[in-house]
Amino acid sequence: MLTSEYRVKIRPLYITQDTLALLSGEARRELNQECCGLLAGRDGVITHVFPADNVAADPSKNYEMAPKEIVRLMREFRAAGLTFLGIYHSHPNGENAPSARDIERAYYSEEAYFIISPQSDAPKPVRAFSIRDGLSTELEIQIV
Repeated sequence: MLTSEYRVKIRPLYITQDTLALLSGEARRELNQECCGLLAGRDGVITHVFPADNVAADPSKNYEMAPKEIVRLMREFRAAGLTFLGIYHSHPNGENAPSARDIERAYYSEEAYFIISPQSDAPKPVRAFSIRDGLSTELEIQIV
């Protein structure tokens, strides 16, 4: 059970409409694979999508980013004066909620995890979660 203290520490998520559209486009680019990457922005607003190669053994069911690529992307957005604000991936064949593997491998507990559904009939095509200590909580996404 999450305590109210835990909930208070979760910051609101702000994202631009254009960035949200880019995320949806990433998920639809390869419908049979999970896409993945990092999100960055300024002043707490997500404004940039940094796609990464999915190097998972089975990219149709999982995602994994190579550590060297994560470091390269972080250097790239920091050089542009941007701040790391989240991680994204898609679930092409299921609900866009964290899987057991997503929860187990949530190494950046301070950041938001965005999960995108490429399905045109998805009730919420883009969802975001805080994943800490084996627990996931859906976060409200505010478009700015």
